[in-house]
Order: sequence, then structure tokens, then C-alpha cells
Amino acid sequence: MSKVIAITGSARGIGLATARALKAKGATVVIGDIDEAAAKEAGASLGAPAFPVDVTSRESFEAFLAEAEKAAGPIDVLINNAGIMPIGAVTDESDADARRCFDINVHGVMLGTKLALGLMLPRGKGHIINIASLAGVMYVPGLALYNASKAAVIAFTEATRLEVQDRGVHVSAVLPTFTNTELVAGTQSPKGMDNCEPEDIAAAVVELIGRPRPQAVVPKKLGRQVKIGALLPDRVRQATSRRYGLDKIFLDYDPEARKAYDARIRN
Repeated sequence: MSKVIAITGSARGIGLATARALKAKGATVVIGDIDEAAAKEAGASLGAPAFPVDVTSRESFEAFLAEAEKAAGPIDVLINNAGIMPIGAVTDESDADARRCFDINVHGVMLGTKLALGLMLPRGKGHIINIASLAGVMYVPGLALYNASKAAVIAFTEATRLEVQDRGVHVSAVLPTFTNTELVAGTQSPKGMDNCEPEDIAAAVVELIGRPRPQAVVPKKLGRQVKIGALLPDRVRQATSRRYGLDKIFLDYDPEARKAYDARIRN
């Protein structure tokens, strides 16, 4: 895979796993993260250039893309992966958390997409991949902010895809289920279900780059279930949610186990 691929939020978790998988396929990967020290460490481990990027800042994002192209050449793929997940009762979520969640998860994706389009459309080629979530189409108590932000990412990605589809640039969304990263610290997995691993999401991204399409659900089987579930009556959907414990996962969690993550995303 002889492509130059820049990834935000790639110092850890899904972003780092994706960078590692793409590097193994022969791509030139550029690491970007707001945590500059972690970005440099990740870059060193992969032998990849790494730069700081605050996705909420146009100046920072522009500088990241410019440095990426200076170091590796024209960007073929931008993966907007940076995101945070505050959880808990909606009445307990602060205004500051709400603003920061949307600044990073939504406006960060919008900004990255617009800046990448500015580079790619004149070239007539490129691919933008926005990491959304199944939380954008499946709504869970205790996850209202994140649900809303990822629903916005899915809608924005699809509308943008339709707008530029005849101009040589692909725009795609990836919708992972619960994945074993810091985002789910202190929570339980749904009853009878296993969380995905970051490498599962990375594999889906690699496949999506090789064969572009509008959307990829991870794991694939959940895509069919979501479509069927949307046709069911509300009482059936809620009963299913209770059966798997989805009505409590993000309300009855261990705050101590999330303490480090919560402190980092609010810093």
C-alpha cells in the first residue's frame, strides 16, 4: 500500500493500532495527537513522523497537515480518529464536558474533513475516513453526549460524501462497537458479548482504504442487526437493551477506574 496516511488521535488505542496495521501494509503513516510526548513515542516505535495536533484549533490542524506533507509527501488518506467519551447520567454532565465532547468529536472531524478536502479536491483524489461509532445509531442511557456527537459525525460524513462523490475524493465513516480502549474503562461488556479489540477496527480501516465504500460497521454482523433493530417497536428494543444490560452499563460504572481517563480528557 503506497499511500501517505495521516491519523489524528493516534498515540494510543484505535489510532495507534490503525497506524501499526497500515505501516505493516507498506503505507507511510504520520502520527498526530494532542499529547505530543505520546505522539513522539508512538512515532518512534513505528519509525513514523509524529506531530502534535489539537483538532479543535484550525491553526494547529493546518500546521499538522502541512508538517505531514513536508515529511511524507501529499496526503492520500486522512483518518479523523481523535475523540473522547464522557459517560454518566445526562443530568450530571457538565456544560464544559458537553462543549469539549462536541468540540473534539464533531467540530474536530468537520475541521479535519474541510482542511483535507482543501488539499484533495484540487488533486482530484484522496480519501477521508471519520471514526464514528455504533453509538451514533444505537442510543444507550448514560451515553447521551457521546451518542449525539457520533450521530452528528455519521450525518456530516454522509452528506459530505454525497457532495464530493463525483470529484475523485472518497469520504467514509467507520462505526465500531464497544472496543477495549481507555474509553470504556470502568464499564462492563454487554452480557454475553465480547468487546472488539483496537486491531479489529484497524483491520476494517485497512480494508476500507483498499476498497472504499460509504460506511463500515465493526463487527460486520452488527450492521445487519442494527438495521433490523431500527424496524422493531420501541418496547422490543428496550427489552433487548435490558437483556444485554445496555440500560445500565454507562450508569453503573466504576468511577475510580475511569479517574485517569476522565482527568486526561478534561485537561
